[in-house]
Amino acid sequence: MNKPNILVILTDDQGWGDLSVHGNTNLDTPHVDSLARDGALFDRFYVCPVCAPTRAEFLTGRFHLRSGVHGVSTGAERLNLDETTIAETFKAGGYATAAFGKWHNGTQHPYHPNARGFDEFFGFCSGHWGHYFDTEADHNGELTRNKGYLPDECTERAMNFMAENVSKDQPFFCYVPYNIPHTPFQVPDRFYEKFKNKPFEMLATNPEQDDKDRTRAALALCENIDWNVGRLLEKVDALGIAEDTIVFYFGDNGPNGARWNGGMKGTKGSTDEGGVRVPGLMRWKGHIPPGTVVEEISGAIDLLPTFADMAGIDLIGEKPLDGRSVKPLLLDEEGAWEDRVFLSHQRGQVSARNQRFRLDVEGKLYDMPADAGQTTDVAGKHPEAHAELSGAVAKFKGEVLPVDDDRPFAVGYWKSTRLPARDGVAHGGVARSAHAPNCSYFTHWTTVDDRMTWDIEVGTSGVYEASVYYTCPAEDLGATVELEFNGATVQGRVAAPHDPPLVGAEEDLYPRKGESLVKDFIPLVLGDVHLDAGRGTLTLRALDVPGAQVMDVRRVVLTLGE
Repeated sequence: MNKPNILVILTDDQGWGDLSVHGNTNLDTPHVDSLARDGALFDRFYVCPVCAPTRAEFLTGRFHLRSGVHGVSTGAERLNLDETTIAETFKAGGYATAAFGKWHNGTQHPYHPNARGFDEFFGFCSGHWGHYFDTEADHNGELTRNKGYLPDECTERAMNFMAENVSKDQPFFCYVPYNIPHTPFQVPDRFYEKFKNKPFEMLATNPEQDDKDRTRAALALCENIDWNVGRLLEKVDALGIAEDTIVFYFGDNGPNGARWNGGMKGTKGSTDEGGVRVPGLMRWKGHIPPGTVVEEISGAIDLLPTFADMAGIDLIGEKPLDGRSVKPLLLDEEGAWEDRVFLSHQRGQVSARNQRFRLDVEGKLYDMPADAGQTTDVAGKHPEAHAELSGAVAKFKGEVLPVDDDRPFAVGYWKSTRLPARDGVAHGGVARSAHAPNCSYFTHWTTVDDRMTWDIEVGTSGVYEASVYYTCPAEDLGATVELEFNGATVQGRVAAPHDPPLVGAEEDLYPRKGESLVKDFIPLVLGDVHLDAGRGTLTLRALDVPGAQVMDVRRVVLTLGE
């Protein structure tokens, strides 16, 4: 048998209930639904309460805390360098590898996707992006600008990647992690038209929490995903590789807001059922019987061993996996399938799930098939189940908690290193442009006592060109700024005005909360500075402030000389 291609589609903040295949009549998702009709639907598929940990479990087949990923920003999202990724596994197996969309497991090399097994990358590396139309993007480590709507371009690039490798008779591993329906809620108008003032028949588990305007916006983005999935499936069919391509579709956490979700308790950020149970659908024409339903619990940690098993390639990692291959459940292979326990972690709290029961973070036990809303504690009726899951939680906490993360940000492991405001710390009066760090910039820099710092480790000694990406109105020009690391300094003057407008609000279908609007930043080249290898604090400060402010700062860039 030839090695099958792998096409993995991951959505961002799409809940279990955001598909019509699961019974939601508020929207139509025929293309995604077709994967269940033509292949398999995973009835109980589990991920993490938030996005970066889920991506880590998909990439490694291991619970996220084992791999260093314990949050979604300021470095907590980085996947430890001693972890083996699914891309590295398939690359070693002779596959071409690519990712198109949201990475969210590290920005700087060697955490960047191109350093983690992906030959090709287009998208962005942080936890969310502030604008989806004609926006800044990362292409193989270089900043560029996308054309049109970002999810649409990611789809087109994925289709081109598949076609290119089919023409070379090269098996491919294509990962398409869409950045939607994560906020900000932006989508081409034609997808929102049907949802304007649309009445809903199906509401959130707690209907009074269902913000109809927010739900309308989120579901419009879900229908764009479905349209793009249709394009991907059409391309697979047009290339004549449907029976040679495994397609898998899943979400990264529960819905980003209270909307219909099958009566489950919890949304994104929760370790309850609704926060961690998501869509899971797989098609492999000619191999997986159409209409297959996998009732056994499974999750993102199973995908690496499952795909490797189906493709007949070796697992190359040395660390033990928490996931297991579910190939026997898909291809009706004989053999006993033992019950298992999934652990769901968020900010030190852990919930546990086996096939029937969920133990929540308060130690209450719920019979999930009978009580999706987790309303009745049955611990007294099922003491053995309560003891089993409590023991699993205690063991897990003993292995991975508390989290101790002392990793600096890496500089000098590639020709150019970007240190965004997201990874820095503000001091004095400096503040972020919004509460959520991921797509923020530093602002309110007004005095010589203010500064911004980054905890970095320089991997290669040498001369670096230092730049600061900034904006500053003409009336505030003239400040002299200094960048310093372990005694080495370089200075420059803010001499050219650049004061572009903020963008994003005009495309928002629902007002954003906690996330920054964006604007165009340009580089202020400070000059060359010699940096010795080692760890220290990179500090950006002002030596004088002749105007009302110094400047706004998006990132510092250090480029190693030839």
